Amino acid sequence: MEKHLVQADGNGVIEVNGQVSPVTYTVSLKEGKAQSYEVDIRLMAPRDWLLQRGFNRDAVLVSQSGARIPVYHDGANHHNGTNQDGANHHDEGSRHDGGRLDSATAISIELTARDDSCTSEADVLGKYPEFDGFRAAAAGRF
Repeated sequence: MEKHLVQADGNGVIEVNGQVSPVTYTVSLKEGKAQSYEVDIRLMAPRDWLLQRGFNRDAVLVSQSGARIPVYHDGANHHNGTNQDGANHHDEGSRHDGGRLDSATAISIELTARDDSCTSEADVLGKYPEFDGFRAAAAGRF
């Protein structure tokens, strides 16, 4: 059973077809299987901004650490892509119509990703400085 450990917020930019906009996002840490950790990444983006830039079903979050993380519209056809750090940033959740947006879609669109490549707390803190504030409070344990 997965155990939720901690949640933190970060500031970065969202990139769609070479165009960027500042964005805040949330990272949530859970214990995964076999002594691993899972990080869920969530952000909200304005539907009209996405549509005007030709958003299809995925975008890139440039996190405060500089990592480029593919993020997907909820229910989109997620692929098992990896980003430049080799981590799997996908969510194998439900799939539907390809995640396409139109003007009837909610005004704010949730984009998500999951990184299940972290194998230690040091690995998590190295990839996600957003959690650094919790290091001292947790005394070596999230």
